[in-house]
Amino acid sequence: MEMLWDYVKAFLVGGAICALSQILIDKTKLTPARILTMYVVAGFLLTIAGLYGPLVDWAGAGAATPISGFGYVIAKGTEKAVSEQGLLGAITGGFTAAAGGVGAAVVFSFIASLISRPKEK
Repeated sequence: MEMLWDYVKAFLVGGAICALSQILIDKTKLTPARILTMYVVAGFLLTIAGLYGPLVDWAGAGAATPISGFGYVIAKGTEKAVSEQGLLGAITGGFTAAAGGVGAAVVFSFIASLISRPKEK
Protein backbone atom coordinates (compact mmCIF):
# COMPACT_ATOMS: atom_id res chain seq x y z
CA MET A 1 0.00 0.00 0.00
CA GLU A 2 2.93 2.31 0.72
CA MET A 3 4.23 1.93 -2.83
CA LEU A 4 0.81 2.81 -4.23
CA TRP A 5 0.85 6.04 -2.19
CA ASP A 6 4.29 6.87 -3.63
CA TYR A 7 2.85 6.57 -7.14
CA VAL A 8 -0.12 8.76 -6.22
CA LYS A 9 2.15 11.47 -4.77
CA ALA A 10 4.38 11.41 -7.86
CA PHE A 11 1.35 11.60 -10.15
CA LEU A 12 -0.22 14.49 -8.26
CA VAL A 13 2.92 16.62 -8.08
CA GLY A 14 4.07 15.86 -11.63
CA GLY A 15 0.55 16.45 -12.90
CA ALA A 16 0.31 19.77 -11.06
CA ILE A 17 3.60 20.93 -12.58
CA CYS A 18 2.43 19.93 -16.06
CA ALA A 19 -1.02 21.48 -15.54
CA LEU A 20 0.59 24.76 -14.51
CA SER A 21 2.67 24.65 -17.69
CA GLN A 22 -0.42 24.11 -19.80
CA ILE A 23 -2.20 27.01 -18.09
CA LEU A 24 0.80 29.25 -18.80
CA ILE A 25 0.75 28.21 -22.47
CA ASP A 26 -3.01 28.76 -22.81
CA LYS A 27 -3.46 31.95 -20.79
CA THR A 28 -0.26 33.91 -21.43
CA LYS A 29 1.77 34.90 -24.44
CA LEU A 30 4.83 33.07 -23.12
CA THR A 31 6.42 30.70 -25.59
CA PRO A 32 7.04 27.08 -24.55
CA ALA A 33 10.79 27.75 -24.65
CA ARG A 34 10.44 30.59 -22.16
CA ILE A 35 8.25 28.46 -19.91
CA LEU A 36 10.84 25.66 -19.96
CA THR A 37 13.59 28.12 -19.12
CA MET A 38 11.47 29.59 -16.34
CA TYR A 39 10.94 26.10 -14.89
CA VAL A 40 14.65 25.28 -14.90
CA VAL A 41 15.48 28.57 -13.18
CA ALA A 42 12.62 28.09 -10.70
CA GLY A 43 13.85 24.59 -9.86
CA PHE A 44 17.36 25.96 -9.33
CA LEU A 45 16.21 28.88 -7.16
CA LEU A 46 13.77 26.80 -5.12
CA THR A 47 16.55 24.29 -4.46
CA ILE A 48 18.89 27.03 -3.28
CA ALA A 49 16.10 28.34 -1.01
CA GLY A 50 15.71 24.84 0.45
CA LEU A 51 12.16 24.35 -0.82
CA TYR A 52 12.50 21.98 -3.77
CA GLY A 53 14.57 19.31 -2.01
CA PRO A 54 11.80 18.43 0.47
CA LEU A 55 9.32 18.30 -2.43
CA VAL A 56 11.58 15.83 -4.28
CA ASP A 57 11.96 13.79 -1.09
CA TRP A 58 8.18 13.67 -0.67
CA ALA A 59 7.01 13.27 -4.28
CA GLY A 60 9.99 11.43 -5.75
CA ALA A 61 9.94 11.26 -9.55
CA GLY A 62 6.89 13.51 -9.67
CA ALA A 63 9.12 16.44 -8.75
CA ALA A 64 12.48 15.18 -10.00
CA THR A 65 11.43 14.19 -13.53
CA PRO A 66 9.85 17.41 -14.90
CA ILE A 67 12.12 20.10 -16.29
CA SER A 68 12.17 21.86 -12.91
CA GLY A 69 13.98 18.76 -11.66
CA PHE A 70 16.80 19.62 -14.08
CA GLY A 71 17.32 22.89 -12.18
CA TYR A 72 17.27 20.85 -8.96
CA VAL A 73 20.00 18.52 -10.28
CA ILE A 74 22.17 21.44 -11.36
CA ALA A 75 21.82 23.18 -7.98
CA LYS A 76 22.55 20.02 -5.98
CA GLY A 77 25.54 19.16 -8.20
CA THR A 78 26.94 22.66 -7.83
CA GLU A 79 26.42 22.58 -4.05
CA LYS A 80 28.22 19.24 -3.75
CA ALA A 81 31.10 20.28 -6.02
CA VAL A 82 31.63 23.57 -4.15
CA SER A 83 31.86 21.70 -0.84
CA GLU A 84 34.41 19.29 -2.34
CA GLN A 85 36.43 21.52 -4.72
CA GLY A 86 35.79 25.09 -3.66
CA LEU A 87 35.32 27.82 -6.25
CA LEU A 88 36.15 25.54 -9.18
CA GLY A 89 33.17 23.40 -8.17
CA ALA A 90 30.86 26.36 -8.77
CA ILE A 91 31.82 26.22 -12.43
CA THR A 92 31.97 22.45 -12.98
CA GLY A 93 29.41 21.05 -10.53
CA GLY A 94 26.27 21.66 -12.57
CA PHE A 95 27.84 20.23 -15.72
CA THR A 96 29.04 17.11 -13.93
CA ALA A 97 25.71 16.48 -12.21
CA ALA A 98 23.64 16.88 -15.38
CA ALA A 99 26.04 15.10 -17.75
CA GLY A 100 24.37 11.69 -17.47
CA GLY A 101 20.90 13.00 -18.28
CA VAL A 102 22.06 15.20 -21.13
CA GLY A 103 24.21 12.40 -22.54
CA ALA A 104 21.30 9.95 -22.41
CA ALA A 105 19.04 12.48 -24.16
CA VAL A 106 21.58 12.87 -26.98
CA VAL A 107 22.09 9.13 -27.42
CA PHE A 108 18.37 8.26 -27.36
CA SER A 109 17.57 11.14 -29.71
CA PHE A 110 20.17 9.85 -32.14
CA ILE A 111 18.74 6.33 -31.94
CA ALA A 112 15.23 7.69 -32.52
CA SER A 113 16.47 9.59 -35.58
CA LEU A 114 17.88 6.37 -37.02
CA ILE A 115 14.63 4.47 -36.48
CA SER A 116 12.15 7.09 -37.64
CA ARG A 117 11.70 8.35 -41.16
CA PRO A 118 11.83 12.09 -41.77
CA LYS A 119 8.88 13.67 -43.55
CA GLU A 120 9.01 16.47 -46.06
CA LYS A 121 7.21 19.65 -45.04
